[in-house]
Amino acid sequence: MKIKIVTDSNCGYTVEEAEKLGIEIQPTPILVDGEQYFQEEGLSIDRFYEFLTDDSKKVSTSQPNPYDVAERWRRILKDCDQILYMPLSSGLSETALVIKHMAETEPEFIGKVFALDNHRVSVTQKQTVVDALKMIEEGKTAKEIYDWMQATAHTSSIYIAVNTLKYLKKGGRLTPAAAAIGTLLKIKPVLQIQGERLDKFAQVRKMSDAKATMIAAIKNDLETRFANERAQGKMTLCVAHTQCFEEALAFKDEIKAAFPDVEFTFIDQLSLSVACHIGPGALAVACVIKY
Repeated sequence: MKIKIVTDSNCGYTVEEAEKLGIEIQPTPILVDGEQYFQEEGLSIDRFYEFLTDDSKKVSTSQPNPYDVAERWRRILKDCDQILYMPLSSGLSETALVIKHMAETEPEFIGKVFALDNHRVSVTQKQTVVDALKMIEEGKTAKEIYDWMQATAHTSSIYIAVNTLKYLKKGGRLTPAAAAIGTLLKIKPVLQIQGERLDKFAQVRKMSDAKATMIAAIKNDLETRFANERAQGKMTLCVAHTQCFEEALAFKDEIKAAFPDVEFTFIDQLSLSVACHIGPGALAVACVIKY
């Protein structure tokens, strides 16, 4: 049985990397002043951040067109038996639910396309792809892979230290007054994604304090929520960032020193869907189950 994995550009894989792995990337639309762009198709990551940091530009993300997704599925099913579709978490975008409904109600896709919503984004979403590829190698069906990923959907955490309040304000997640006070006090919020929304977790004054807060949060998760998975060697750690690779490298060393028994996997750019809300200079750490 031939299974094709389709994910979206939020997972962190480039189109070139995806081709080498034998998977496909459904591009996430980026809107700049209402004009639509696609990552790697006329919009590089550097160009995205140029738009994002230009105060005269309004930058946001949109949903892939379901018609385009369906056309991709039809093309793939000419040569493959099943598709495992793994988009961004429904907690961050309605795409997952819309596409899932299409896969489960359109007769031509029922039993052939398994549209997952395992509440992942960025490095945790990338781990989903790694796991799926390994399971395909073992001969598992798309339904078996889907079932395992649904069962482990909430076995992940992401904590993000934001360098500036500017983009939270622009996105309406902070009132102008709160942003002004926070900027004056040099507050750096630490946010969390527990499979759903981008939520407040803590606030500190320095990035060093933010990193210590995130490490403590991951430590708590590994010792409580994910203690069994950690004991079984099933947890992995990742670092993500928005345009601050050198800082991410240094943070990786801190993470590895704090948790020498847990495998470290990726350093990646955070999803552009998340970057729209937090801006450049952000650091994140994630822990996520592996197959």
